Amino acid sequence: MPIVVVESPAKAKTIEKFLGRDYRVLATFGHIRDLKPKSGSVDPTDDFAMKWEVDKAALSRIGAIAKALTPGQELLLATDPDREGEAISWHLREILRRRRGLGGIASNAKRIVFNSITKSSVQNAIASPRQVDSALVDAYSARRALDYLVGFNLSPILWKKLPCARSAGRVQSVCLRLIVERELEIERFRAREFWTVDADLETAAKEQFRARLRVLNGKKLAKHDLATKDAAEQAAEAIKRATLAVLDLQTKDQSRRPQPPFTTATLQQEASRKLRFNTKSTMMVAQKLYEAGHITYMRTDAIDMAPEAVKAARGLIRRQFGTQYCPQRPRIFKNKAKNAQEAHECIRPTDFAASAATLGSVSRDQRNLYQLVWNRAVASQMANARFKRTQVEIANRDSSIMLQANGSVRVFDGFLKIYEEGQDKKAEDASQDIENALLPALAIGEGLAQRKIIPVQHFTKPKPRYTEASLIKKMVELGIGRPSTYSSIVSRIQEHGYTQRVERSRTLQPTPTGRVLNAFLTHYFAKYIEYDFTAELEEQLDDISGGRKARSEVLESFWLPFSQSVNVARDLQFTDVADRLSGTIAPQFLEAGEDGMDVRHCPNCSKGTLVLKFFRNSDPYFRCDGCSFNLPLQQGAKGFESQNKLLGNDPESNRLVHLKVGKFGHYIEMAKSAKPRRSAKTVSWPKQFSLDEANLDLALQLLALPRHVGDHPDGRGAITAGIGRNGPYVRCEGLFASVPDAREVLNLGMNRAVELLANAGRGGGNFRDLGEHPKEGGPVRVLKGRYGPYIKYSGGNVSIPAKIDPESLSLEQALVLIENKKQGRSRGSRSQEVRTLGEHPAKGSEVKLMKGPYGPYVKWKRTNAKLPPNLANLDDVTLDDAVKLIERRLGGRAVGSRSNVIREIGEHPKLGGPIQVIKGRNGPSLKWRRRYAPLPKDVDPKDLTPGMAVALMNRKSKGAK
Repeated sequence: MPIVVVESPAKAKTIEKFLGRDYRVLATFGHIRDLKPKSGSVDPTDDFAMKWEVDKAALSRIGAIAKALTPGQELLLATDPDREGEAISWHLREILRRRRGLGGIASNAKRIVFNSITKSSVQNAIASPRQVDSALVDAYSARRALDYLVGFNLSPILWKKLPCARSAGRVQSVCLRLIVERELEIERFRAREFWTVDADLETAAKEQFRARLRVLNGKKLAKHDLATKDAAEQAAEAIKRATLAVLDLQTKDQSRRPQPPFTTATLQQEASRKLRFNTKSTMMVAQKLYEAGHITYMRTDAIDMAPEAVKAARGLIRRQFGTQYCPQRPRIFKNKAKNAQEAHECIRPTDFAASAATLGSVSRDQRNLYQLVWNRAVASQMANARFKRTQVEIANRDSSIMLQANGSVRVFDGFLKIYEEGQDKKAEDASQDIENALLPALAIGEGLAQRKIIPVQHFTKPKPRYTEASLIKKMVELGIGRPSTYSSIVSRIQEHGYTQRVERSRTLQPTPTGRVLNAFLTHYFAKYIEYDFTAELEEQLDDISGGRKARSEVLESFWLPFSQSVNVARDLQFTDVADRLSGTIAPQFLEAGEDGMDVRHCPNCSKGTLVLKFFRNSDPYFRCDGCSFNLPLQQGAKGFESQNKLLGNDPESNRLVHLKVGKFGHYIEMAKSAKPRRSAKTVSWPKQFSLDEANLDLALQLLALPRHVGDHPDGRGAITAGIGRNGPYVRCEGLFASVPDAREVLNLGMNRAVELLANAGRGGGNFRDLGEHPKEGGPVRVLKGRYGPYIKYSGGNVSIPAKIDPESLSLEQALVLIENKKQGRSRGSRSQEVRTLGEHPAKGSEVKLMKGPYGPYVKWKRTNAKLPPNLANLDDVTLDDAVKLIERRLGGRAVGSRSNVIREIGEHPKLGGPIQVIKGRNGPSLKWRRRYAPLPKDVDPKDLTPGMAVALMNRKSKGAK
């Protein structure tokens, strides 16, 4: 029977359905080996030799695969069709080669590759096996070596010279630079005012439309020509005095082509725009769809679609939408990605006939993402959308004033019937034409009446911050990263605290730590965070996978100059680094005074200079070298004056109210007073509020917190709302409930407060609906509880292990966790039932053989007994063996302990139960049930009777009292 090895159990389960009983499919559960997590695992002096270490959690899985292999058996390695999948196959083959008796089987192992998990794809792959591709493995190991060399050489320097930073990755640092540079560009931007003038015009048939002024006094207007309100009003007056008529009328037919099918990058972008998924969630959901056989492999930079898939898509278009929606020839998209090697097909449904509604038991997220993939793939083979675009020019008699109107009418929807690509937010450009308006029937020379002239004020806007989607798009444009790395790169810079996600706009903003780290890398490792250098290195890795370059050649060319930069950085003085970074960072957060003083001049003592201070696990801040003044690096605030300002006087007490900044951030302070004597009152400034919003009314509302909302309608006591150490909250008689937005605390009403408290009383608010339970019925939900997220279903609650992301938890995973709890497995337990041995012959109830995190054991009710070494072969364990182990456990002698029974004395004369003399660590002792008593040295165990033993134990008990 051939053994097929894949990465995940879900993938194995799907493939088993296709192959039947003639094959056995086993899973590695992902990577099984990685570099040892210590310095020296990549040796540049020995041709970059790498020291690998098998993951402890993978030992049992490797053992299961090794046990399944017998001489003459065929081993098929069916891991994913990319570098990572090739590496897993290679690692497994190398490990098995070293096992006694498996060297020949491992050497003859075949590699099979399929882009989709369908019966035909798997069978075709088995029919055409190949060897493990050494070029792909070399490319994988080269990337892994590069990342290791950067991480293990750069991170120790950061810990000493820049303690606030945890680590710096090779590609993550370049990604961080993109975000920081966009933020600096936004901060340097100065808005510029400009105006446009629109006119509402009317035809003789009383039909109205809008046109925009394009020519004034015979001169074509540029974007900023109308720079003031006065200029716009003068232009409006000129239009009012003019007699307008249609000067020219042009109508053009235009068509719009559909976008190609999804690649990894475009799927992540569209899922972010339309489903509001982050990149990590997108890839986790797509992985589930792929493993279930619903879509093709989801890590790819190719846009080609297999001929049979094109044929299937075109057939569906004809049947479902009509022949007019299917072009005469199939569409062929040319791949723009350089050396697209990851998987040579786009992301598409494996069966176009399967709609999202027919997928069966899948989560809502999986269904939504599948629908997105289906729509994009089908739309890519549909006919063009056709439009009729009209441009009308309107002028006075001498054409010194001209207006323009644009209209667009969709003649045929084509691919837009099912799909239109989302757009990232762009900087506003109000000077663009008024598009897609429906214009009335017009004729050249036709006079037009004026109904309203509208001057409109605009301000130029900077480029927006990157979202996860637009960041990945930029990375693709620059050639940075690859499909398998996009998600981890974007996630890691957020996990390390270098960027933060602005929830309302879902954009990425660099933190102060991220800015300082980028400044450090720009000063001392500038070459290695250049876009061109990183893109060129990616191309060299592609050259390795294509067999055009040697692994050692690429690593050598990188290591020699990089190691020199590392050696220079090691010799840097901490104070020199702090001073240089202070000069770079200060202008980003502070503004120079009007007298031209240095931006780092201390506003407190007027003598010292502000210098950056770094501490581990905290944001950097400025500290004066001449006094004790501290100044945090606050986002969006420049200058000491903008961070410390008088807001006004409290109207009741006439006390001054200030917005101030301290070591831990901004806060509101109401000054102390002498008569009546009152101490100063302070409250932290909520992070959800912008500093631009700071005013007296808001400050007084914050100072008044916590506020009384009212009495609970059920008589449970007073309800208060406030902002505490853990954020905004409502409280009633010791019960707390979090409030999502700090702004809501200021005007929270009774109904909303009761709702939040009710959710808190049930253990949490509704987080996600996963679907219906297939057997028991009723909804399966993920809820937010007091002690973390958990699953709620008709049969009860189940905790979610910390290693599982509740945002990406699927219905299938939830059902497994529910079943595990029913079988008695604890939260996060790795125990697995091997088989049921039978019922206990004397006491009833099942006796089970289990595999636990610390080895195999037998289980009866709540009693567990570890298997001794002579029963290491689980197939040999019988019910009698298990019962003996359990009885010995119940009798007080744990298997494998250092205590042994010396003599059985007999039953307790009154209460029953065996009395024993046991050999313990401190000498012989008496044992009855769970009571112990040391045996006196002058007493021989052979002379003991049950009565003497009870007397000795009672004497010990009285002595204890």
